[in-house]
Amino acid sequence: MPDNSQIFTLLFVMLGPFKMLGPFAKITRNADTRLTRQIAVRTILYSFGTVTLAAFLGDKLLDRVGIPVPILTLSAGIILFLVALLNVIQQFEPAKAHEESAETPSLITAVYPLTFPIIVTPYGIAAVIVFNALSPDVRTKLTVGAIVLGIMALNLLVMLFAKILFKPLAIFLTIFGAILAVLTVALGANIIYKSLTALLAL
Repeated sequence: MPDNSQIFTLLFVMLGPFKMLGPFAKITRNADTRLTRQIAVRTILYSFGTVTLAAFLGDKLLDRVGIPVPILTLSAGIILFLVALLNVIQQFEPAKAHEESAETPSLITAVYPLTFPIIVTPYGIAAVIVFNALSPDVRTKLTVGAIVLGIMALNLLVMLFAKILFKPLAIFLTIFGAILAVLTVALGANIIYKSLTALLAL
């Protein structure tokens, strides 16, 4: 079982605000403050509820179906690796011109695309399930839950101030996004390696 700092780092990369700030700012650019706040709050409620439900049901299903934790970890690593690799490859593609919509967003954007697939990713759900399954006691499970809650609270703060933060941080986010994409590929590969090592040791 990783320590709390490692759990936070992994979940922050998979569920945190860096990949969400840009899309949220663009989606809500024509929304007033009240609508933006409503979308942000609903997004976090849906996201935290989904992750919590996944952690609860995933732990039960792992035991019932008989899927070893290393298999689930391996699956998450493969998905993370492929998605991160695709993001890296897309950076070398020529930029496509697109027209910005002048439409006001609806509350349904809190579900799609903000909750799914921007914040709640398949590999993020898998990571929460794995950490929950590996937790030896209730206290550790609550610690994982508190870390997820803290990340979601940070996501909410970033969304509430997205219009203020996005423009001054745009260049930084582009550079950091490129670095994070490469590191995420390596993280996915590392998860795959450790999962295969654990499977071979069974």
